[in-house]
Amino acid sequence: MNAMNRLALAISLAFPLVGHAGEVEVLHWWTSGGEKRAADTLQKLVEQKGHTWKDFAVAGGGGEAAMTVLKTRAVSGNPPSAAQIKGPDIQEWGELGLLADLDEVAEQGRWDELLPRQVTEVMQYDGSYVAVPVNVHRVNWLWVNPEVFEKAGAQPPTTLDELWAAADRLQAAGYIAIAHGGQPWQDGTVFEDLALSILGPEDYHKAFVDLDEEVLTGDRMVQAFAALKKLRSYVDADAAGRDWNRATGLVIDGKAGMQIMGDWAKSEWTAANKKAGEDYQCLPFPGTQGSFAYNIDSLAMFKLSDEDDRKAQEDLARTVIEPEFQQVFNQNKGSIPVRLDQDMSAFDSCAQKSMQDFKQAAQGEGLQPSLAHGMAASSYVQGAVFDVVTNFFNDPNADPQQAARQLAAAIQAVQ
Repeated sequence: MNAMNRLALAISLAFPLVGHAGEVEVLHWWTSGGEKRAADTLQKLVEQKGHTWKDFAVAGGGGEAAMTVLKTRAVSGNPPSAAQIKGPDIQEWGELGLLADLDEVAEQGRWDELLPRQVTEVMQYDGSYVAVPVNVHRVNWLWVNPEVFEKAGAQPPTTLDELWAAADRLQAAGYIAIAHGGQPWQDGTVFEDLALSILGPEDYHKAFVDLDEEVLTGDRMVQAFAALKKLRSYVDADAAGRDWNRATGLVIDGKAGMQIMGDWAKSEWTAANKKAGEDYQCLPFPGTQGSFAYNIDSLAMFKLSDEDDRKAQEDLARTVIEPEFQQVFNQNKGSIPVRLDQDMSAFDSCAQKSMQDFKQAAQGEGLQPSLAHGMAASSYVQGAVFDVVTNFFNDPNADPQQAARQLAAAIQAVQ
């Protein structure tokens, strides 16, 4: 038997029962090193089911460029099989009547049992599954360089008062206390963590999900802005316009002591061959222990007319939830699996801690959607918050009480 025949036999043995091979076209923006490896894994797993994968990666803008392309395709009546859409945007696409029903796949895969209620609600439109969750990112992390802390005589903080005390020691020892990148979404991330710390999860939810004016203008929101102003004094003068990964690099290189950032920052530490729990520490942002601000990547499925392509689309949804993909993707991305029954033994200590806190938070009010990362409210509300927060952050004379009033007014204006 020649090599070509052996290859053909191997393929036929690998896929003996595939009678309905279809094509899945997937629009996403997983284009960085670790993300691309994760997406490549999904492609291989789908192809193992006998289907054809058509990659539709659109880099840049945190998904803004991809959404522009998607809208053009959808309007012309030619949407992809699946697109990386998340949070409230899933509801907006659902209202247009363009999303496919995944209830049968979800029932077969026991999604209601495997996934937290807070996650399944985001993946549904009008009571039916229309999207599949890929991962869970934790936003409220504080990243610490323990060697820098030791040299400065600082202690890892668990409260905001301890955060300021550690920052004072770091500054006095000549380090940048808090590495930050001056971009609206990064300012929003820091503000969100401060708000979660000071308001607590229930009032955080009232403010940024329910958009409750009383909470938005209340005393504790004023305190959150006052804390943001104090935090600004620990950020170096060169922060303006700095990308988040460059800020992470300052902590890795021992020039800064801390960074407030979601768990995608871990990918930078991993790339630098640093070990979680030894070379760096991941701590819940001070005052948010027991809370988990989440950002969930997901693939929404579009209605297709071709039956084979529809089968391929359903197999894609099944594959995303399977433990194999959940492990490989999340180890590359820095996030954690969405499955509550996932074996975490192969993950690092930060991911294991994150999963533990995720499960605990899901049992009560602690699991809350990230505003800064498009999970809590519409993009219009998010933009309004970013404008107020960034203007406040960059104005040394800004008044916290006035900022809280401006926040409520800006949100009201875009509803």
